[in-house]
Amino acid sequence: MNIGVIFAGGVGSRMHSKDRPKQFLDIYNKPIIVHTIEHFQNSEDIDSIVVVCIEGWIDYMNQLVYQYRLNKVKKIVPGGKTGQLSIYNGLIAAQEIARDEENIVLIHDGVRPLINEELIKRNIQDVKDYGSSITSGIVKETIVEIYDNNDIKLVPDRAHSRVAKAPQCFWLKDILSAHKKAMNEQSFNFIDSCSMMKYYGYKLHMTDGPYENIKITTPDDFYMMRAVLQAKEDAQLYTPY
Repeated sequence: MNIGVIFAGGVGSRMHSKDRPKQFLDIYNKPIIVHTIEHFQNSEDIDSIVVVCIEGWIDYMNQLVYQYRLNKVKKIVPGGKTGQLSIYNGLIAAQEIARDEENIVLIHDGVRPLINEELIKRNIQDVKDYGSSITSGIVKETIVEIYDNNDIKLVPDRAHSRVAKAPQCFWLKDILSAHKKAMNEQSFNFIDSCSMMKYYGYKLHMTDGPYENIKITTPDDFYMMRAVLQAKEDAQLYTPY
């Protein structure tokens, strides 16, 4: 079974939205979170979806699931105190609906709507082939590593550098095992699943995705997403991998 775990638990303080979290802002009369979930809903490779949601917005999320006929959404669960604990809640829900041991989980940000079904298919295949699939973005500019005083420490080779994005995909049993180790060690500050899995010694494989796969965090991101969707709608832009 292939299960999408969609994280929609952020409050969006950097978005400066007045009355709702960023994942529920509308673009073209549809909330961002719905744009995102629809990629998983429409993928023939996805069996079920779990949504991790801000507790106070679960009723509204249920309304959206009904309104947009997102029938692969099997569970909506509240988030935790941190992003890491929220993902753990989603993974436990995925475990509850999984049918057997060979389950793949695709962990994705609810505010990353610019993916596609082809990427989802390749994520799943790469987990089968390599044990994991971390969606990445090609680096188009020079990256530098710095010291605390802003002096440059290292300039990595751009050809061997990537930006880790999402979906981040694993065998469910592996990512759950890592989360349980972290909880036993009282480690609750891993920035994402990729960082956690690397820390616990798992081999990670990168899967290049579309460069436009941005996370909607600031107003600039919001306007960029709207422009990309408009361009796609007008058939003016095709973005290969």
